[in-house]
Amino acid sequence: MRNLTKAASLALLAAALLVPAVPASASASASASATTVADEPFSVFDVKVKAAKTAKAGGKLNFTIVATNKGPYQADAYFVGGEFPKGVDLRRIMYRTSVKDTECGLEGRAFFCLVPKILEKGESIALIFETKLKKTATGTQTAKLGVVSYDVQTGMENMSKEELERLGIPEHGYVKTVKTKIVR
Repeated sequence: MRNLTKAASLALLAAALLVPAVPASASASASASATTVADEPFSVFDVKVKAAKTAKAGGKLNFTIVATNKGPYQADAYFVGGEFPKGVDLRRIMYRTSVKDTECGLEGRAFFCLVPKILEKGESIALIFETKLKKTATGTQTAKLGVVSYDVQTGMENMSKEELERLGIPEHGYVKTVKTKIVR
C-alpha cells in the first residue's frame, strides 16, 4: 500500500503548481486563452473494447480493452476498467496484462486498474478481464469500459483515484459500451 499521507502532501503542492500564473495586468483574452489550453486533456485515448456477442448464464465472459495514447503528451495517471454488467459476479473478476505491479480494485459496480506504465504518444496498453456470469443472468448484459485519465503533474502519478478526485484534478473518460446477449 502506498503512503497516502505523503502522496496527499505532494498532491497539494502539485495542485498549487497546476494553477497557471497569469500576471494581474494580463488582458481578458490572454486569460481566456490560458483557460482554454488548461481545459484540454494532457492525453487523449483511443479505446477499443471486445466482448462476446453471446454468453451462457453461469459461464465465462471475457472483455479485452486496448487503449492507445493519442497525445499530445505522455499518459502517466490513468485507470483501465469500468462498470461491468449486472450479471457478472464481481467477486470473480480476474485480469491479465503484461505490465507488472498493476493494481486493481472494486468500487461499487466498477472495477478499475491503475497501470504503472507511462504511455508515450502512440503507445498502447491492453488488459483482459476474465469474468464469470451469475447463473441468474438474463437478457442483454451491458458493460461500459475504457480509460479514465487525470491531468497530473510529475510526481502525482501514484496517487489513488479518490485522492485525485478529492483534489479536483481534471478527469477525462474514454468509454465504450459493449453488449452481450445471455443465451440458455
